[in-house]
Amino acid sequence: MLNYTTFGAAGAARPVLIAHGLFGSGRNWGVIAKRLSDRGEVNAVDMRNHAHSFWKDSHSYADLANDLAQVIEKTGAPADVLGHSMGGKAAMVLAATRPELVNKLVVADIAPVAYSHSQMGPIEAMRKVDFSSVERRSDVLGQMTGLEAGLSDFLAQSVDVAGKKWRLNLDILTAEMAKIIGFPEVQGSFDGDTLFLSGANSDYVTRDHRPIIMPLFPNAKFAKIPGAGHWLHAEKPRAFEANVRAFLDRA
Repeated sequence: MLNYTTFGAAGAARPVLIAHGLFGSGRNWGVIAKRLSDRGEVNAVDMRNHAHSFWKDSHSYADLANDLAQVIEKTGAPADVLGHSMGGKAAMVLAATRPELVNKLVVADIAPVAYSHSQMGPIEAMRKVDFSSVERRSDVLGQMTGLEAGLSDFLAQSVDVAGKKWRLNLDILTAEMAKIIGFPEVQGSFDGDTLFLSGANSDYVTRDHRPIIMPLFPNAKFAKIPGAGHWLHAEKPRAFEANVRAFLDRA
C-alpha cells in the first residue's frame, strides 16, 4: 500500500485524499492538508515510484488509480479526492472506474488528455547530480542548472541526503513517460460533483478540453485562480485552499 500521512482526525466531513503530481510527494501538500484538516481527516499519499512509497515497474494510470483505491478502502469510503497534475489524472481514472469510492472530486490543473510536452528535462538534470560530493541538499541545488525558476528547489525535496540518492524511481518514470503525459481510454464516468481548478496563467486546461471532460464528468464545474500557473497550490495556497474548501463544503 502507498505510504501516506494523516492530518487531523475523523470529523463531520468526509475524509480527503490528496494525490500529488510527478516528482512530488505527500510532504509537498503538508500546508494545504493541515489547513483542510480542521474539517476532518486528510490523507496525503506518496504515489508509487515517489518518496517513501514502493517502487514498481509499471506506472500506468490504472495502477495509480488502484493504489489510491486501496488507501480509500482502508481510511474510509467514499472520500473526497484531490489530485494535481499526474495525481489529478490518477484521481480521474479512479473516479470514472470506481465511482463508489469517490464523493467529490477536485482536479487541479490537468485535463483527461495526452500532452505533447515531455518531462525528461528534469529527469536528465537529476541524473547528472554526482552524489559522491553531496553532503547536504544545497549541494544538489548547486549542481542543477538550466531549469526554470523554483523547479530545482522542488526537485531537491526528493533527495535522500543520507542515502545519497533520489527518492524517485527515475528509470521507471523515464520508461513510462509516454503513459504519464498521456491518458488512457476509460470505460465509465463519474456523475458526482467535480471541480476542475486551474491556474489562470496555465494552459493545461482550456475550453477546447471541455468536450472531452464533460462526457466523463457530466457535473463538472470550472474555476481559475488569478495569478497562478500550473503549481497553483504552491503559488497561491490561500486562494487554492479557499476554492477547495468552498467546493467540498457546498451541499
